[in-house]
Amino acid sequence: MLLHGVGLRAEAWGPQIDALRASGFSVIAPDMPGHGASPTVQRDMCLRDYSGLTALWLDEPTVVVGHSMGAMIALDLAARHPDRLLGVVALNAIFRRSVTARKAVAARVAALDGRNVADPSETLVRWFGHEPSPERNACESWLRGCDPAGYKAAYSVFALEDGPAVETLAGLHIPALFLTGSEEANSTPHMSRSMAALAPDGHAEVIDGAAHMMPMTHADAVNRQLESFALRCQP
Repeated sequence: MLLHGVGLRAEAWGPQIDALRASGFSVIAPDMPGHGASPTVQRDMCLRDYSGLTALWLDEPTVVVGHSMGAMIALDLAARHPDRLLGVVALNAIFRRSVTARKAVAARVAALDGRNVADPSETLVRWFGHEPSPERNACESWLRGCDPAGYKAAYSVFALEDGPAVETLAGLHIPALFLTGSEEANSTPHMSRSMAALAPDGHAEVIDGAAHMMPMTHADAVNRQLESFALRCQP
């Protein structure tokens, strides 16, 4: 199962879906509530709500992979439904943001009204810099096409959360991979290594030269990590 981040949709996992299926894995990639083809839930949401809705897709033991907010959901699923997960992978996951980072995400939430599409220009610069690319164009299309209410609901949860509790990580008794990029400024290598050190079967990997959208920009390196991990988790 592949879980995308705020403002994106299942298609963001295109390279991973193709590679994993070619390797013989069954792949599920749902759209987060309020994203893509999924309806917005008409109430305030918390992380547990998102993971509870996602758990409905788990009808057999599964390796759950999440990116950004999807990583938050994946780790929450691992804590709440360990018997239904074979392993968990957290890509570009946050853990104990700096004061500056907390202020930045709070300011972004405050600017959202849930009715108008947020200008994605700043987000795209954080993710890709200023150079044009097909990946950047795809993300811009998804961000501009996202339901504003769904985006605000999800980003509010993303901004409020500060990563899994120490007790949650220490209680993970399934294999856990924490994967980020060397150029990731917000979900840093230090964060991934810190989480991996707390998980009993945790491991951290850093993809050289990658930043936040590494499933798209560094697909081959991400695919190798996911395929190796998924094979390790097979019963």
